[in-house]
Amino acid sequence: MRHRLPVEAELSGQRLDRFLAEALPAHSRSRWQLVIDAGGVSVDGRPAMAGLRLKAGQVVEAEEPEVVGGTIEPEAMDLAVVYEDEELLVVDKPAGLVVHPGAGRRGGTLANALAHRFKDLPVAGGADRPGIVHRLDKDTSGLMLVARTERTHRALSRALAERRVERRYWGMVWGDPGETGQVDEPMGRDPRSRVRMAVVSTGRTASTRFRRTEAYGFASELELALGTGRTHQIRVHLAHIRHPVVGDPTYGGVEPRAAGVPLALRPVLTAAAKRLGRQALHAMRLRFQHPLGDGMLEFESPLPADLEVLRTAFRALLPAR
Repeated sequence: MRHRLPVEAELSGQRLDRFLAEALPAHSRSRWQLVIDAGGVSVDGRPAMAGLRLKAGQVVEAEEPEVVGGTIEPEAMDLAVVYEDEELLVVDKPAGLVVHPGAGRRGGTLANALAHRFKDLPVAGGADRPGIVHRLDKDTSGLMLVARTERTHRALSRALAERRVERRYWGMVWGDPGETGQVDEPMGRDPRSRVRMAVVSTGRTASTRFRRTEAYGFASELELALGTGRTHQIRVHLAHIRHPVVGDPTYGGVEPRAAGVPLALRPVLTAAAKRLGRQALHAMRLRFQHPLGDGMLEFESPLPADLEVLRTAFRALLPAR
């Protein structure tokens, strides 16, 4: 399949390989680099290099990469499948489970479990990512979409790229960021650490909206919505406005340093965050149109037990009313 993709103004200056990985996320950036090197991509009708910086108004034409057979090792493990039909799955991922193999890890992932339970899952996103349409961080729990066929993988990937899949998150942050808000800050690799992301002027456009659902003074519960889907986006954006996700060891959320946190409470709050042992972030809702039907599907995941324990501990610290 050949795709014709116009370059919008907001994407001017983006590398060609990154543009393709974002516009057609069924395939990784490295996969698109191979397609570009093989001559399967053109810009305004001319062959281009992976590092070409695109300009608004240009047209990218790209040949769909060939699907190769999967090589992932199937592993038996419990999976919380909340919906299943012949085309797709919705899985409730627990905290601590890595989505797919990567550097230094070949097993014990959601992808390994999917390969064991469901045969012949599509590998359009890579042989080690059977059925995977989008990811959650290892220590973020909640709902994920998984495709069971190539056509549904393409359709869901396109729907995600076009912001037609509604994903809502529950998060607990330090301090009070206000009743509602939106963070529109570009993101990229942290120049000081390759394992972190950061707000950087040369990064890609990123947008996160939030609504406060409960206020503790020293912390707040938020409902969060993604305008884009960057790596670590919610965690980075909330840390950027100095209200990091509670318990997040990477972005400063273990110790409560946000404004409005009483000094006397900080040791107790820090202990609660350390007991949690992960960021207080949960993918609680998915809403999307079925790729092969007219109906909308909507799913909600209740807070897992560890987040309920955190919520109970924080409520116990509020003054009696």
